[in-house]
Parts: sequence; structure tokens; C-alpha cells
Amino acid sequence: MTRLNQNLTEERWFSSSFFEQMANVGAEFGRAINWREKDKKRSDAAFERGLELLDLTIDDKKNHMHGRLVELCRLREVLIDYFLYDNVYGSSDEKWNNYFYGFNYAARLGK
Repeated sequence: MTRLNQNLTEERWFSSSFFEQMANVGAEFGRAINWREKDKKRSDAAFERGLELLDLTIDDKKNHMHGRLVELCRLREVLIDYFLYDNVYGSSDEKWNNYFYGFNYAARLGK
């Protein structure tokens, strides 16, 4: 499988903490949001990279505890709805930034 995120292997990704994984997922979706009005091609590329990272996070066995796995799968569904479809869940740029902020904070604390 060709990865959109160069130099990324499952082993490397799986060695990151859940909070580090989610902070990186959030960074890509933040880029997608920031580029959306300025450069659709860059926004789409960041969205695709974010989905790739989220899929790897979903595949990581340490994240297969029931509540976490359900949250990750629902997150994927809602992100796709927000970026590609009708936003039936009522998401916003601000809500996404707030959602991912906590993971960034926890990752910086070394959780």
C-alpha cells in the first residue's frame, strides 16, 4: 500500500501514544480546514492524509477497547460528512479545532 504520509510505517505509528496519534490526525484536519478557502487541492490532500492517519489509528490494536473504537469510527463518519457531504451532524471549523485541541494538549503532557 502506498502511503500519502511519506516515511510512515504501521510500526512507527503504532508506537505512538493514542494522544500523539490523535494530535497528528487533528493537525491534518486542521490543515484541511485552513486551506479550504485558499487552495482546494491542498485542503483535499490534507483531508486524505488525515483519513489515512485516522484509519491507522483505528487499525492499532491498543485502540480496540470498545468505547475508543466506537468513538474513532464515529469520528471518521462525522469528518467525512463534514468535509464531503451535507454536514448533517452540524459540525463547524471551531468545533473540530476544539475537539482536537485536547489531544494536542495531552500529547504535549506526555500522556
